[in-house]
Amino acid sequence: MQEETQWVNKARQGDHKAFKILYDIHIASLYRFMRQFSPDTHEVEEWVQRAFIKAFNHLGSFDGKARFSSWLFRIAMNEMRMDRRRAAIIPFTHPEDDEISSSPSNEKESDAWEWNETMRTWMQELDETKRMVFLLYEVEGYSHAEIASMLGISESTSRTILSRTKRYLKTRWQQEMTQ
Repeated sequence: MQEETQWVNKARQGDHKAFKILYDIHIASLYRFMRQFSPDTHEVEEWVQRAFIKAFNHLGSFDGKARFSSWLFRIAMNEMRMDRRRAAIIPFTHPEDDEISSSPSNEKESDAWEWNETMRTWMQELDETKRMVFLLYEVEGYSHAEIASMLGISESTSRTILSRTKRYLKTRWQQEMTQ
């Protein structure tokens, strides 16, 4: 975290290389996380790109109380929510793209982190908040305090959501095993 703070401070002073280092550090995990909310890789790439652009443009407003990645993830989630609100008001469709696209991140990392199709289906069945809490805690390793800050909920709510989500997934797993 100390090193990250140094990169943030340098980036605030206009050091583009420092921001590029922050980008390189966080692109894979942010893309992987946001990928769980849309099958459309172009849409996910758009959210991630806009999150980094907004982070760069508003770096002065980053207070440093939370990790930079927490702040960045929150920006990306807000971008996703904004698109979804806009789509509810003005529906539009993306052109169909049958091409299988991979993450713009490190290929080895994305290959190592593959969900089987069953788990992907179960994750899609979860509402957005449950999916976010589960992924942020179990996959990305954020604390409940950080998740609460990112999602605008209390720590106890984050714990409750995680507990219920795990119970749901466990039940689904048990049902799958008995079939």
